[in-house]
Amino acid sequence: MTRGVFISLVEREQEALRGFLLALCCGNKSDSDDLAQDSLVKAYLSSAGYQDRGRFRSWLFKIAYNTFLNHKASLLTTENIEEARMLTSSNAADSSFEHQSLYLALRTLPPKERSAVTLFYLNGYSIKEIAAITDTSEDAVKKQLSRGRDKLRKELTIEN
Repeated sequence: MTRGVFISLVEREQEALRGFLLALCCGNKSDSDDLAQDSLVKAYLSSAGYQDRGRFRSWLFKIAYNTFLNHKASLLTTENIEEARMLTSSNAADSSFEHQSLYLALRTLPPKERSAVTLFYLNGYSIKEIAAITDTSEDAVKKQLSRGRDKLRKELTIEN
């Protein structure tokens, strides 16, 4: 892949990538920007191995997902939404952000559940595609989605 092709593909997918990472980082823009930059550097360095099958976004999201899992700060989870609210009010989240409650609730999910929920509901990936991105089985993705939905429903119901 040439540098020009890589740049044009990234320009097309950059907004989706940033949205995906912002959700994984529970609204922490600073962390998501750092992860996006790291992911793009890793993608560029391994672009020679990319096989053009029209799935650049999935390939890029897989790199971003693995970068997220390796980034210790963004893996922080909380027991409940109140603990998340206290944590974010002191550092990262913007209280006027329209998805604040969702990001606080996402923070209560373990990273794999958070990723599955984000990829499925916010990015529209199928269970099969999520399994490929996260290197897990389709059954594991279904369980992660089910657990994630149940936990989010509980947290968002308690809040409201």
